[in-house]
Amino acid sequence: MKVFLTHTEAAFPRYYGERALAALRQHAEVVRNTTGRVLEGAALAEAAAGCQAIVADRATPGQAATFAAAPDLVAFLRCAVDISTINVPAASRHGVLVTHATPGFTEAVAELGLGMMLDLARGISEAVVAGRSGQAPQPRQGRQLTGATLGLIGYGRIAQRLGRLGQACGMRVLAHDPHVSGFSEDVTGATLEEVLAEADFVVCLAVASPETAEMMNARTFGLMRKGAFFVNLARGGLVDEAALEAALDSGHLAGAALDVGSAPDQMPPPRLARRPDVIATPHVGGLTREATEHQAMDTVRQVAALAEGRLPQGAANADAAHRLERLRQA
Repeated sequence: MKVFLTHTEAAFPRYYGERALAALRQHAEVVRNTTGRVLEGAALAEAAAGCQAIVADRATPGQAATFAAAPDLVAFLRCAVDISTINVPAASRHGVLVTHATPGFTEAVAELGLGMMLDLARGISEAVVAGRSGQAPQPRQGRQLTGATLGLIGYGRIAQRLGRLGQACGMRVLAHDPHVSGFSEDVTGATLEEVLAEADFVVCLAVASPETAEMMNARTFGLMRKGAFFVNLARGGLVDEAALEAALDSGHLAGAALDVGSAPDQMPPPRLARRPDVIATPHVGGLTREATEHQAMDTVRQVAALAEGRLPQGAANADAAHRLERLRQA
């Protein structure tokens, strides 16, 4: 097999790594992206000409133009969980398999969430920025996590892990998730309104869907207790950013922390990131060596399965992927 790895040379160390590349080369001939830019459309198909698989980083979309111009392509493997930028129906029309990686970033994102809550409570970043700019940091009274209430919107793997971290810090934990029937010990299930009204820290970890689009808006921010903090570790589309800005401007919220937003690659927008009452990180929740290598190694296992003529785990459209027969015959 020949495999095209889309990661640019700049992105490769952070989002794939040498260990995974060495493992991948045990199963296929690897062609690297040496253009220095993110490829898409027909340009991606041209770069991957002759390759049976594309291993795509999160910045590389899977567009209809790519599948139409890649007659040799059998599989498009996303080195991430999110496949929202892959045109799966277009891939299916051409018989191309689409796969995703498993979530290996649970601990990484939960730990970032805990760090954000500590930073909001104690003004760590604010003091560091002042000191680095040559100003004398002004002492301010902080707040403790011990005794505070953590409100989780969504109760998947990350929320469950963050809930345990919060409990280890002495926090009371409330959670809302209409798709969950039971919660962990010492976690109290509640309505969305109850979570917003009682939590000192509201952390958004809901699944992004048409039903949850801008679920955090002027009304729901207004339901939060005055002086509370808001943290978004999920998707930017869950938040009406203008409403968040208004809640911060009015002083109703004491601060916010965002790892995602409406800017490219799901990053927080500069307008919010530059605010002194906002902690913004550039979509790095899952960007740890352990988490990225987990997902890179998922693609290695998928390529190994394809090379043996087997259907890999993580397939999104197995029934339509008729080009897999080429590998089975080979």
